[in-house]
Amino acid sequence: MKFASIDIGSNAVRLLFCNVIEDKGKTVFKKAELIRIPLRLGEDAFLRKKITKQKADRLVTTMKAFKHLISVHDVVDYRACATAALRTATNSDEIIKRIKKEAGLPVTIIDGKTEASIIYANHAEENLDHDASYMYVDIGGGSTEITLMSKGKCVASRSFNIGTILLLYNKVEKKYWLEFRQWVKDISEGRGPISAIGSGGNINKLYKMSDRKGSKPLPYKKLKLITAKIESYSPKDRVSILGLNPDRADVIVPAAKILLAIMKSARIQRIIVPEIGLSDGIVRGLYADYKKRK
Repeated sequence: MKFASIDIGSNAVRLLFCNVIEDKGKTVFKKAELIRIPLRLGEDAFLRKKITKQKADRLVTTMKAFKHLISVHDVVDYRACATAALRTATNSDEIIKRIKKEAGLPVTIIDGKTEASIIYANHAEENLDHDASYMYVDIGGGSTEITLMSKGKCVASRSFNIGTILLLYNKVEKKYWLEFRQWVKDISEGRGPISAIGSGGNINKLYKMSDRKGSKPLPYKKLKLITAKIESYSPKDRVSILGLNPDRADVIVPAAKILLAIMKSARIQRIIVPEIGLSDGIVRGLYADYKKRK
């Protein structure tokens, strides 16, 4: 069976198709296709507090196309969620109504706490050491979600209004940045060695640039070296020389700085990157709901 999820983020809008295979008591989630449209809604939402008509039109057109693709794929169920950009924009209700009317797609704007819980629903720690501690980190354009797991239990979870676009345009106050780092430090005290589990497009790209094989963890020191290398190039050269997409070239350094700050504050020496995110968590929720109905 196949499910679809839409993540309307601050940097990009994603449509994920995922096959769910039930076999001998086990359930396997296998990504079938991922479509990413870099709309940069966060630039409008965080700088102007409102989504411009031009970007609203592009979002509606994107959602129309996504609805057609969902129909063609004949999915069991689908869900669309919007995060920080539409949480912030003063005209988000108007845009959500337009999407419903013109594209026939209902969209739910989720708060930071819900976003963190959906990301955690991927349970990437299930195949790891159950007695250890893991910190889920998802870095987006307008927010960063953190969930700390220790010995199989959720210890703390919080969403911060610290994201790549906000950092890029110096929209994060120093006081809030210090509060963010202190919170990470406080929840990590006495937890022993913690491993990070990272999600989000920028973290996935940093991992790929590290040339790690398979699911091998990325060490903190290696991440620092990669960040320094990327930062030494201009955004233009990051595209032409390093091969980054234009919409990734300017935000990947802010993302790396957020990640490094978290790892340093929690004394984390390695990060595991299973290439999961909000879209994957939405699919797991859809499947759980399907099983309940069945």
